[in-house]
Amino acid sequence: MADFSPMMKQYFEAKKENPDSILFFRLGDFYEMFFNDAKTVSRELDLTLTGRDCGQGERAPMCGIPFHSAEGYITKLLAKGYRVTICDQVEDPKTVKGLVKREVVRVITPGTVLEGSMLDESRNNYICSVCRGEEGVGLCFADVSTGELHAEQLEPMEDVRELIRELENRISRFSPKELLTDEGIGELSELGAFFRDKLQAAVQRLDKEEYNLSRAGETVSKQFGGRSLEDLGLSGRPMAVTALGALLVYLGRTQITGLERLREIELESDSAYMTLDLNTVRNLELIETMRNKERRGSLLWVLDRTKTPMGKRLIRAWLERPLMSPAKITLRLNAVEELAGDRQLLDELTEQLTGIHDLERIMTRIVYGSANGRDLRALCAALQKLPGLKRVLDRCQATMLCGLNGQIDDLEDISGLIDEAIDENPPFTIREGKLIKKGFSVELDEIRSDMTGGQSLIASVEMRERERTGIPKLKVGFNKVFGYYIEVTNSYKDLVPEDYIRKQTLTGGERYITPELKELENRVLGAHDRSIEMESRIFDGIRRQVASELDRVQQSARAVAALDVLASFAMVSVKNDYTRPVVNLSGKIYLKDCRHPVVEALPQDTPFVPNDVDMDMNDTRVAVITGPNMAGKSTYMRQTAIISIMAQIGCFVPAAVAELGIVDSIYTRVGASDDLSAGQSTFMIEMSEVADILRNATQGSLIIFDEIGRGTSTFDGMSIARAVLEFVHDPKLVGAKTLFATHYHELTEMESLLPGVKNFNIAVKKRGDDITFLRRIVRGGADDSFGIEVAKLAGVPDKVIRRAKQVLGELENSGGEMSPRAFRDNEEPVQLTMDNTGSQVLQRLRELDVNAMTPMQCMNALFELNSMLKD
Repeated sequence: MADFSPMMKQYFEAKKENPDSILFFRLGDFYEMFFNDAKTVSRELDLTLTGRDCGQGERAPMCGIPFHSAEGYITKLLAKGYRVTICDQVEDPKTVKGLVKREVVRVITPGTVLEGSMLDESRNNYICSVCRGEEGVGLCFADVSTGELHAEQLEPMEDVRELIRELENRISRFSPKELLTDEGIGELSELGAFFRDKLQAAVQRLDKEEYNLSRAGETVSKQFGGRSLEDLGLSGRPMAVTALGALLVYLGRTQITGLERLREIELESDSAYMTLDLNTVRNLELIETMRNKERRGSLLWVLDRTKTPMGKRLIRAWLERPLMSPAKITLRLNAVEELAGDRQLLDELTEQLTGIHDLERIMTRIVYGSANGRDLRALCAALQKLPGLKRVLDRCQATMLCGLNGQIDDLEDISGLIDEAIDENPPFTIREGKLIKKGFSVELDEIRSDMTGGQSLIASVEMRERERTGIPKLKVGFNKVFGYYIEVTNSYKDLVPEDYIRKQTLTGGERYITPELKELENRVLGAHDRSIEMESRIFDGIRRQVASELDRVQQSARAVAALDVLASFAMVSVKNDYTRPVVNLSGKIYLKDCRHPVVEALPQDTPFVPNDVDMDMNDTRVAVITGPNMAGKSTYMRQTAIISIMAQIGCFVPAAVAELGIVDSIYTRVGASDDLSAGQSTFMIEMSEVADILRNATQGSLIIFDEIGRGTSTFDGMSIARAVLEFVHDPKLVGAKTLFATHYHELTEMESLLPGVKNFNIAVKKRGDDITFLRRIVRGGADDSFGIEVAKLAGVPDKVIRRAKQVLGELENSGGEMSPRAFRDNEEPVQLTMDNTGSQVLQRLRELDVNAMTPMQCMNALFELNSMLKD
């Protein structure tokens, strides 16, 4: 270290504090990386690797990027799983002699990003802290870009597999970008694969002392202004406190400042929201499609017509956490109904919402001190929309709309301050100048006058001195050595006043300075630096003043987000002809002419065929649905579940009439693909998911089973399917409303065996070998599976279709035994042969004289022949 230059020693000190991240070291207008960091960044970002003298014989590998465009590079590094430490200059190089002081100002990790350009405005960016102990599991989620904070505690579970599944469901609900774990979670190896492969999240294993309960309690209390754990609702939740405390310490270490943004904590309650596990969210394609992971084709794609970033995040949160309270749901439905019923009101509200920037994330950057002039102007533009928004809401009658109107503060004092102080087109950085408007600060205006009027001031001094001294050729000049000076030729030296100070003798004259001229020089030459310094002070003061109003802005931002979502629901409901549902505690699901909201929104050749659903907790608790593949069974079941979710988030639904009892959870088993990397087959995954459903479902649940048991032999599969059906039907075991699609036609007999089980099938029209799916759900079991006909529709070659019919005929005639014969090269008709019994029947037929027999004798003979064949 002794051989390194002072600057490199400074670098190593900063690197020592954060050895596991890439250090961005500020040198002038660049962030530089050295040694292995430089090699990594050069490789990952395809940048040129150079070198720099560092006080040793060999040059240090170096790679640099402009500091003003660092965000794009950091985003790419974070996406590749790296952490970035920012070591910035904390002194002005112009005012410092020698080495500029540098300090680590921030560590950027995937879960602690604040910059708008590095974030998706439509979704939260959560970081999660999770720990495990004897008292259970603690979970804490924070979005530092918006100030959201959630905590919960799970009770201890003896079954490790069940614990892992529960944690996967809880954590996936927030989809964190970064996870902090303790040793207890680290022991659950399956979770590590889930974090990496499914969530694609960065994982940090913290030291044991980080998850210390007593230390965590002090940290939490300090964070919330000395409030006790009891006041915060955290008493009796030691693991939640531990997880939260560890998260706050981690954020304090990485963010350095700005933790005051986290002011409120929301405690998760299972009873407040419908349970939607990871499989259900995926299978129903609530957020993205299963196949392509795209937003288009999901329920969110249909419902999201929000205009603000806050609304886009909130609609996603509402969709993932449907309400359980009919009263709260009714408040939302009343608001949507008023907006949908008054198109002018809805259009005016939408117009006011359009153009409101991301209040939550802008305020976070302001609180953290990283906001620039453009952020403040964006905040101002958004706040200037609020008075107009309130005027529109003044006409509303719905309780929720009136309440949101009351929550919105017009914040005219803040918008007025920003509008008065910050230029309409501010520079990207303060160093560029022209950030503060003319007229806001008299002192700043004088300094700027010195900058712009320097030459005229010099000219006026020259004119005045000529008049005062009587020297006609006196002139004021400038050079870098002496600065400004007065030059007098030798012929006028005797007229030089006593207050002139001689500075330089020339061949043809003398150069002088005066106290006034030096003062003017200092004013003119230092005006730019003083201007930048003063603008910075003024801007910091405005930024602190705006930051102090965080609670008012945050409250308004939340109200705007809720309004945005309600307006989006109303817009979609009007456009798609949705109906207001009746939501109650009846346990019913009655839907008249219901449709699948996503399928009908996608382009298709034929109109969507609506269907009815009529289920309750008694007569029709389990619907056994049979019919061919591709006929619409899965769509029918999915739309029933999706409509239940839409109703419980407070949206109108695609149906002519809708009455829905509150559903506490939805579970789906609608298909899986082999997970070869985990060594699990389709059938193993299927049975694992079925087991989870049977373990967790309640009478208040809605269950969708689509073709369970098909991954094994026919008899095994049918046996499992029947046992599962009986289990979910039994009120003592589960007793949930269940939609059960199956190809095992034998299960239709359950209608006569179990009360509350009803058979339904998809109506099909058949003409010869051709079939037409009518897409209508009708009572009763299906007569046939139409498997070969569906294969024909799918384009299977005719030769295969003909052979399939031959095999089917053989199976039906032989009681399930298959002939070893395969495809024949020729397609000639096959000559049928008769066995010994067949010969006896033929002989008996030849002996009969039908013309001489009575009807009764004919019947007896037919019975005899039938018996001979059976024997």
